[in-house]
Amino acid sequence: MTVKNKVVVITGASSGIGATTAKQLASNGAKVVLGARREERLAALVDEIKAAGGQAAYQVTDVT
Repeated sequence: MTVKNKVVVITGASSGIGATTAKQLASNGAKVVLGARREERLAALVDEIKAAGGQAAYQVTDVT
């Protein structure tokens, strides 16, 4: 299954497996929307993905 041009929403995206998954999906052409509580980390991750040519956006999110 290809993820190119698909929109993928990831919660818990500011670190660990969430951040790694976001980078991997974006590098394969997915448009990622990232959610987590730590805005600084989300913003840095979005910047990193965009610098590598990917598409990303974030929203501070607490799913508790």
